[in-house]
Amino acid sequence: MYRLQNSVRNYAWGSETALAEILHTTPSGNPEAELWIGAHPDAPSVVLGEGARAGQPLDAAIEDDAERMLGSAREQFGHLPFLMKLLCAAQPLSIQVHPTQEQAQAGFAREDAAGIPRDAANRNYKDANHKPEMIFALTRFDALCGFAPVRETAELFEAWATFLETQQALSLDTTTIPIINAANAREEIVNADRAVDQARSLAGLLVGSDSDENALQDTFSLILKGGTGVRALASTAPLLNSAGAKLPARLVELAEIAKIHPGDPGLVVSLLLNRVSLMPGETIYLPAGNVHAYLRGTGVEVMASSDNVLRGGLTAKHIDLNELVSTVNFSVVDVPHVEAHLTDLGQELYQPPFDEFQLQRIELSPTEMPSGGDVVLAQSGPAVVLVTRGSLLLQSPTSTLELKVGESAFVPAAESPVVVRSAGPEGGTAFATTVSEASPTPPL
Repeated sequence: MYRLQNSVRNYAWGSETALAEILHTTPSGNPEAELWIGAHPDAPSVVLGEGARAGQPLDAAIEDDAERMLGSAREQFGHLPFLMKLLCAAQPLSIQVHPTQEQAQAGFAREDAAGIPRDAANRNYKDANHKPEMIFALTRFDALCGFAPVRETAELFEAWATFLETQQALSLDTTTIPIINAANAREEIVNADRAVDQARSLAGLLVGSDSDENALQDTFSLILKGGTGVRALASTAPLLNSAGAKLPARLVELAEIAKIHPGDPGLVVSLLLNRVSLMPGETIYLPAGNVHAYLRGTGVEVMASSDNVLRGGLTAKHIDLNELVSTVNFSVVDVPHVEAHLTDLGQELYQPPFDEFQLQRIELSPTEMPSGGDVVLAQSGPAVVLVTRGSLLLQSPTSTLELKVGESAFVPAAESPVVVRSAGPEGGTAFATTVSEASPTPPL
């Protein structure tokens, strides 16, 4: 087993304090968005210690001894197929979608053949892999996930239009509404009629089609084309938290998001999606084609090891509308929750319908308590382990490793079974990711 040093990724949407609180470290002063634990080539974990592999990036260590490190995952995937992260969002991430395996392979080959550099800003496919995901909430975790029922969304657009008409009536010039742009604190004049007409047009488009899928695709595409009506409507979002306005919470929330992304068409797109608030311990998974955005919160995220993201709003990055639309699943879906599966060995597992990964939560009581117990690490090939509370002892037939809060380890496939025990009076909590053993959660 190998103790790891992991990379912190500083993105603008990250929290300046949440990650440091979990790891018991000193905040850097930067927005620390993600801690990556794995062998992703962009930021592989590094092996610590004094052995022959000390200082070696994990991807290189795995490649040097793939049979021992990966076991059967070597033939199935050829690399460590998952990446585990601590994700700490203080601001909304972009609205995004991930491709299927087939779409990723075709898109990657197509862009390579076209000579688009793999680090180009307008590149859609960074690799040939899909990127299914799962998030386990450590705090309250707010997100947008999949398309909501179209009539519910149409009602939101109608409420927005009615509110703007009220604001219009209060304006000295009833054809315009003054807006303060949060990005530059300057007043902008928005064509009120254009914004109202656009909101009502979107409501009508959603309920006037022959199918929900066609209605959502047409509405989604129209919004992201960003015409003058959409820009006018998005620009009015800061008004939606006006004092005295009795508006749905979904609309009021847009005013807060607009402080970060003023005038962004993604403000309008977001109303098409389900809004979910996960409580600590709740989990959702995100299959290919599911349009989603994390809004705020801290969680353990697990995904297939890929960088393929197609964006659809709340971002200044590249948006390829045609490619985006071709990857989206426009079906109305329920929020895809994952329930814990408790094995006969007392293992608490979260198993989405993906081959690449599953998550285990390990919760051990203090060593002096009779219920402290031991837990067998769920292993189907290689695993990574992160301790988020207390200290734990990992014992395999060939080695022993103690991990304190904030520390992590890579467990080779050949080191099995591994027993996890409390290593201190306070017990401990850990999260472990390995290749999926089963997929009891049915795909949507």
